[in-house]
Amino acid sequence: MKEADEKPVHRRQFIKAGLHTTAALAIGGLAGMALSKSAPANLVWQIDPDKCIQCERCATNCVLNPSAVKCVHKYAMCGYCDLCGGYHRPGTKNLDTAAESQQCPTGAINRTFIEEPYFQYTIDEKLCIGCGKCVKGCGSFGNGSLFLQVRHDRCVNCNECAIAKSCPADAFVRVPANKPYLFRGGVAGAEPPNPLSGEAS
Repeated sequence: MKEADEKPVHRRQFIKAGLHTTAALAIGGLAGMALSKSAPANLVWQIDPDKCIQCERCATNCVLNPSAVKCVHKYAMCGYCDLCGGYHRPGTKNLDTAAESQQCPTGAINRTFIEEPYFQYTIDEKLCIGCGKCVKGCGSFGNGSLFLQVRHDRCVNCNECAIAKSCPADAFVRVPANKPYLFRGGVAGAEPPNPLSGEAS
């Protein structure tokens, strides 16, 4: 008789413990959902143009060939100069479009005459390898309107960025995926400053 009286007590405790466990799991699940909604957006790698020293490693250390790093042009900062430090090699005698006069080893910068003495410079991203030679020239003799950025329409987001690991200036930073581009002065943007019409691949 004593054993029969004890069995219902054990069942009640079992059911009570089960209800407590279910409630705890439900509360934990709700807390997890709340945390995931408040978590920051996914992060991606980007180059801080204020830290970049144009070491040329972006051209060779990316897992992609050609590199996902491309030169971009902030037109509002450009002086449209006849003598462009980003386009022409230092000491160039003739300010023309001859290959020997150009900084870019692949001819990725197009020079278009506007009116004396102004020229427009655009980047052909299919040819750009991300070496940064034009960026260095523009920064040393010009307004600094050219700079390097990881193009996220090409980057595979491998999360173990070989360029970031080898960057001697620690110029690679993590930024929100919804604003993956960085302009000078730490300004973030959702789009690169000069998206090409139909030329991006």
